[in-house]
Amino acid sequence: MSDDGFTLVLGGARSGKSAVAERLLRHSAAGRAPTYIATAEAWDDEMRARIKDHQTARDGQGWHTLEAPLDLATTLGALPADTPVLIDCLTLWLTNHLLAESDLTDQSRALGAAIAARTAPIVAVANEVGLGIVPDNALARRFRDAAGRLNQDLAAQATRVVFVAAGLPIALKGTL
Repeated sequence: MSDDGFTLVLGGARSGKSAVAERLLRHSAAGRAPTYIATAEAWDDEMRARIKDHQTARDGQGWHTLEAPLDLATTLGALPADTPVLIDCLTLWLTNHLLAESDLTDQSRALGAAIAARTAPIVAVANEVGLGIVPDNALARRFRDAAGRLNQDLAAQATRVVFVAAGLPIALKGTL
């Protein structure tokens, strides 16, 4: 891993975490063309609109976009190790695996190993979902718990962890 290392950007829905992550990667990429790995799947009109908003924000900025709703570790491993990468969003990736009834522990370990193999900066976006009320059903609690474990594991691995609220980044680990 380079000195720029691995940055995990956490925040709530619509907190501005994607925009912060894009700025952080652009700054650390030092002119190298970054790859954007998108994990969202467009199951309805609202999600299609969200995806379109993210794509429009990146238009004309030199991003190479890959879709990896499930095969994130494989996609990372297939890229040259010196390619700067932004992953948006780990929470949607986890949701996709939960719905596919994948082994979440195995998938998370494979992702951690793929991140560790990178030599260029990597910035990953995830939702912090544990700040609200306890969900009222088992699936939602399983999701919240899995997301919390994934965020903790990746935060331990990261050289920098940033929390975003109201578009404002706060360094939890490392510096901005």
